[in-house]
Order: sequence, then structure tokens, then C-alpha cells
Amino acid sequence: MCAEGTRLYASALGSGRISRAEVEPAPCLLEFALLHPDPDDANWLRPVPPSIALAQQLQPLEREIQDRRRLSVDLTDTFEPFLAISAQKPATTHAITVLEGIDRIHAALDGAIAEARSEVLTVQPGGSRPEHILSQALKRSKPLIERGISMRTLYQHTVRHSQSTFAYMDGMAGAKVEIRTLEELIERLIICDTTVAFIPAQDDRQVALELRHPGLVQYLIKVFEQLWQRATPLLEEVPYESTPEGITGVQRSIAKLLIEGHVDEAIARRLGMNVRTCRAHIAKLASALGSGSRAQLGFLIAQSGMLDRGH
Repeated sequence: MCAEGTRLYASALGSGRISRAEVEPAPCLLEFALLHPDPDDANWLRPVPPSIALAQQLQPLEREIQDRRRLSVDLTDTFEPFLAISAQKPATTHAITVLEGIDRIHAALDGAIAEARSEVLTVQPGGSRPEHILSQALKRSKPLIERGISMRTLYQHTVRHSQSTFAYMDGMAGAKVEIRTLEELIERLIICDTTVAFIPAQDDRQVALELRHPGLVQYLIKVFEQLWQRATPLLEEVPYESTPEGITGVQRSIAKLLIEGHVDEAIARRLGMNVRTCRAHIAKLASALGSGSRAQLGFLIAQSGMLDRGH
């Protein structure tokens, strides 16, 4: 009920009636059926006794509560036979669970993070992340930070050009958090302790797999550790050296993927950059090698021996 309606209803109860003109600023009185026409004078309204008004408002709520209770009983009766069957078998943990939909994926992640006790490992391919994504990551990481759980995250080198990434690091200051970067990464990966891992099952990230098989989780931890050893800490400079032709480490990575037959869009995705930036690097590569065509560029890359040199 609106504040004006509360005042006018109290006034009507005190005097026994109230004029129609007076209640115009408070339509909630009529919406709640707290007034009814005065049978003696059409210009006036009489208040409905509060005990009756309260009963009228409570009646649909009580009916809904009764309906909910009946539904609860029906659901319990429906599932009781299945619960009895399940109780006869020892509890099992599904080795692989398919998670469909962002909400279910996030719920499973939040549950696993809440159960983490020692360390969370994550691989986050792609370029710099929007601020709202990093804010969500910081919010999800807070419970871990408060419990003193360590976190290690692998990004791609392209995040080094993102101020929001360094702001995210500042927000994690003092926590047991390490970030390293690589030129190229495998797909997204999250591992909580040695218990559970999450990997995408579709490119659109609408389906994920929750893995709880000890062998699978241990295998993915080994993959992470190998990548981690090759990665460079975020606050250290990437040890790139240009070739005599002036070709950078990033361009060598692009050259390798070109030789393997990847198109521009796939190369950009693998290296966490946008397609325009990728094509600019390809153009510089072509210019440095004196290539006039895409086919010739592949030949010149192979002939130059640049891919045989260390980064």
C-alpha cells in the first residue's frame, strides 16, 4: 500500500467514510479493495473493516501455500521408489558430466571452487578480457583468496597489452595468485585441486564437461604443468629476439601456423588477437621476406629457416 493510501485508510476508518475526490491521489486503496461505495451517497466511500480486508488478501496466499504443499507431497511420492532403489547401491561419482547452458556451467564451477582446498589452475586462451569479465573472475576468486588457496592462471601474450589485466592483478594483490603467459594455448581449462576439471565441449561455450575421473584430472594437470614451465611470468619481459630480417616472435608463431595451412581467422583465434592485427603481422612478414603472394610467402618462410631458430 502507498503511503498516502495508508494515511487515508486510517482516516476513513476513524470517520466512517471518505469522499471520492479525496482518495484520487491513492488508487492503491481501490486496488486493495479497502473501500466500497456508500449506499446512501455516491460521492462517498466507506472503509472495508481491516479484518475482512486482511482475510481477502491472505486467502489467495494460503491457497497457493496449500497448492505448493500438495505439489511437494506429490513429488515426494513420485521419487520415493527411485530413492529406495538408489539407497540399495553405493554412491558413485560420475566420471564425466555434460553441463548444458551458461547458468548450469557457472553453478558447477561455483560449487567446485567452494569445495577447493589447496589450488585452482586455469588456462584462459584469447586476448584481453573485457572489464566485466575480469570483475566476474575477481568476484569468483574472492572466496579462494579469503581461504588462502593458491591460484595459477595461464593467459596468452596478447593480454600484456591490456591495462584491465594489470588492474585485475592489483585487485588480487597479496593473494597467492600467479599469472604467466604463452604465445599459444590449448582450449579453456579449469582444475580444482586434483579432484575436478572443466573443459569446453563446444566452440560457443554453451556446453562444458565436468571431469572427475582421477586419471583424466591427473593427465590435465600434467598438461598444465608443461605449459606452465614454458610460460613467462606476467611481470617479466617476454624473451623474444627479432631475426636478422626483423621478424618478431609473434610473426614467427604466425609463420608456423601459415605453413600448417591455417586461415587468418584460425591463426588469430589461436594467438588471442583480432583478425585485423593478425593480417597486419602477415603483411609485415611478407614485406620482410619479399613475398608477392600468399603461396610464395609459404615457400619463402620454409626457405628462410626462421622456424628452425629458437624463440
